[in-house]
Amino acid sequence: MNTSRSLSLLGLGAASALALTGCAAAADTTETAANASDDVITVVASTNVYGQIAEEIGGDSVEVTSIITNAAQDPHSFEASARDQLTVSDADLVIENGGGYDGFMDAIIESTETDAHVITAVEFSHDWPENDGHDDAEDEHSDDEDDDHAEDDHDHADHGHVEGFNEHVWYDPHTMVHVAEAIADELTELDPEAADVFAANFDAFAAEIEALEASLAEIDDAHDDEHAFLTEPVAGYLVAEAGLENVTPDAFSEAVEEGQDVPPATLLEALDLIADGDVRVVVTNTQTGGAETERVVSDAESAGIPVVAFSETLPEGQTYISWMQSNIVALQAALEK
Repeated sequence: MNTSRSLSLLGLGAASALALTGCAAAADTTETAANASDDVITVVASTNVYGQIAEEIGGDSVEVTSIITNAAQDPHSFEASARDQLTVSDADLVIENGGGYDGFMDAIIESTETDAHVITAVEFSHDWPENDGHDDAEDEHSDDEDDDHAEDDHDHADHGHVEGFNEHVWYDPHTMVHVAEAIADELTELDPEAADVFAANFDAFAAEIEALEASLAEIDDAHDDEHAFLTEPVAGYLVAEAGLENVTPDAFSEAVEEGQDVPPATLLEALDLIADGDVRVVVTNTQTGGAETERVVSDAESAGIPVVAFSETLPEGQTYISWMQSNIVALQAALEK
C-alpha cells in the first residue's frame, strides 16, 4: 500500500463548497440497474458512503445498490421494506457499518439467511472493542479464514450500539482504507478473473486516502491540541486525526445523538466552555440537533468561534474521497479564521 503521493490542503479547495450538504438518507433502491448481466457482482450497501466505495473498487464488475441514499432518513431508525429485504437476499456482497448504526441490515441478513459475503466496517476500526485495542485492524482481516460468508460473519453479531464506541467510522480514513481492501478481497474471491482490476482500483483509492491523511497531518502540525466542541460525535475521528482535542461533555453529545434533552447542568457546562474562549471550532451534525445545539451554535457565533457542519451520508455528486477532502478543507479554513 506504499505510495509517494501527497495532497496539500490547497489542492483540496475546489471540492470544499460541496462539503456541508445533507446528512441522513432515505430508502432508495432504484439505483441498481434493472437488467444486470449474470457475470456482474451484485453489491448491497447500507448507505451510499459504502456503496460509492464499492463502485470505486469494483468498477464495471459490480452492480451496487445503496439502501439509504439521501438526506431524509436517519439510518439509526430506518425500517427496511420488503423490497429492501429482497435486494439483500439477492446480493453477492453486503456492506454495513455495524456498531448499532444501521441495525436494519443485521435484521435483514438474519431474516433472509442470505449467503452473501458480509463486510462490517466497524470491525476494521482500531477502536472496536473486539480488536483489543490493536492499531492495525487489517491484521485481523489478512487471512483467508476471515473472509467468510454471512453465516460466519454474524455468529458473534450483537451489533447494537456499544457504549463508549463512536460508530461513525467512515470519518476515519485509516479505517476506510481497510474496508476498501476488504471489499477488493471479497470481490476477488467472487470474481478471480478481475483480481488485477480490483487491486489497481484499491491501490488508487489507498493513494487518495494517504493524501487525506497527509492533509490531516498538516492541520495537526498547525493546530495540535487546540480545542474543538462537537455537538454530536459524527466527525469525531476526523477531528482527532487533525490533532484537535474534543472538550465536549460526554453527556451533551450523547443526549444530542440520542435525540434527548441535554441536562441543564450539562448545558451550562457547555456554554461555559464556549464563553471561556479556549474552543477554536464548533462542529455540528446536520442530521441531529435541538434547542441546546442551537444555543451552543448561537453563543459560539456571538463569540466569533467558527462553526462547521458535517453530514452523515454522501452528498449528491461527490465521491467518498472528494467529500472527505471538502470536510478537511472546511475544518482547516475554520481553524485559520
